[in-house]
Amino acid sequence: MKNTFSVRLIYHFYHNAVKAELKKRGFPKNTSRKIAKEHKIILDCAKDIGKSNLLSSYIMGSYFIALNRSTSRSAEENYEIFRDGLCASKLFHKIMGNADSYLDPKRIPARRQWSEDSHKRKYENDWVVDILPGNDEYDLGYDYHECGICKLCQDEGCPELAAYLCRMDYVLADIMNMKLVRTGTIAEGASCCDFRYSKPR
Repeated sequence: MKNTFSVRLIYHFYHNAVKAELKKRGFPKNTSRKIAKEHKIILDCAKDIGKSNLLSSYIMGSYFIALNRSTSRSAEENYEIFRDGLCASKLFHKIMGNADSYLDPKRIPARRQWSEDSHKRKYENDWVVDILPGNDEYDLGYDYHECGICKLCQDEGCPELAAYLCRMDYVLADIMNMKLVRTGTIAEGASCCDFRYSKPR
């Protein structure tokens, strides 16, 4: 895929957070260079998804694959490195925002347009999503019928890694002070990923 300014910015954001965690855990200094080299290889082969709303998630997937290929540690430990690095990043917390901003009803029209565009399947590896406005049970819902991270992991021959990144959704919701309820994910064999977000009641 194209190594655009946005792609580079997102990559450096993840890489800086992980580098700090690797240092904290006593990894060799060249580990971060291995990750950077491996990520470039993955990125060069990855199918483009344009200016997708979930470009950051796609790069999260490519970065996690690179991390797993560079540390000689288990996927579980690499998940913990990735999670802890992001959670320790003050910048990450600032960028993520909070429940009030994320669940603002004023954002629904743009999200509906995103959903409509996603069903056109312009980019093979992009997500396909339905938006569900809030009701008495939740404030915002997503039904993902196709997942870009699953597609990328499949292309890279490591489909089992996608499920680890599904777990990150709960971490992100917690950082934003939101409740996430989900009954299944595509990565774990479900027909869709049913996200239901709500403010703490």
